[in-house]
Amino acid sequence: MADCSCDRRRKIWVTKDLCENTDEVEKFMNHPAPANSRYKPTCYEHAANCYTHAFLIFPAIVGSALLHRLSEDQWEKITAWIYGVGLCALFIVSTVFHIISWKKSHLRTMEHCFHMCDRMMIYIFIAASYAPWLNLRELGPLASHMRWFIWLMAAGGAFYVFHYHEKYKIVELFFYLAMGFSPALVVTSMNNTEGLQELAWGGVIYCMGVIFFKSDGIIPFAHAIWHLFVATAAAVHYYAIWKYLYRSPGDIILQL
Repeated sequence: MADCSCDRRRKIWVTKDLCENTDEVEKFMNHPAPANSRYKPTCYEHAANCYTHAFLIFPAIVGSALLHRLSEDQWEKITAWIYGVGLCALFIVSTVFHIISWKKSHLRTMEHCFHMCDRMMIYIFIAASYAPWLNLRELGPLASHMRWFIWLMAAGGAFYVFHYHEKYKIVELFFYLAMGFSPALVVTSMNNTEGLQELAWGGVIYCMGVIFFKSDGIIPFAHAIWHLFVATAAAVHYYAIWKYLYRSPGDIILQL
């Protein structure tokens, strides 16, 4: 009888430990989503998703204003505006979507709308990130067509999201990668190769982040980690644009 009692106590302790561990996991990560369905973040993951992009909105605005201030002609100002809007909009739309998803999840229509906008902004951001390189560097007659073709791809991606949102996730990921790599083939063919190393490193960081983009329910805080990769890659690309395509702040100081 004593042995039976001890066995029963062991089972209770083991069950209790398993429950506590399960509760701890569910705080930081839920189970993976079924095929073609959205992952449901935990409260902690929602908070991380919001903060990791919300804190970047102000630096993005300041950085965009700096490029506009450093512009020497109208074309550089327009390009700085295009890039700046794409950069700021990415972080703003992402933050708004994650706040609504976290705090206003009962507003399904609004949440669905901002989720689509969040996905569409990725295509627009890719096009805007290439705009300074395609607009301000001398390109060959064939390569110059990429200046408008990149926006055609962004429009096609937005159309795809609007009609097939969350239905074919692998296809959507392929579109993101294809759009990210296609203009790179043109940019790397430029005679002036300054800044291309930083551009390549930024692309590598984005690709590394894709691992976490597709790891919700497998790695805790996967989406927030993906946000950090996006922030790092965007910072590397911004540095290259600021350093190699626009004047340095020292030139401005000398003129004041």
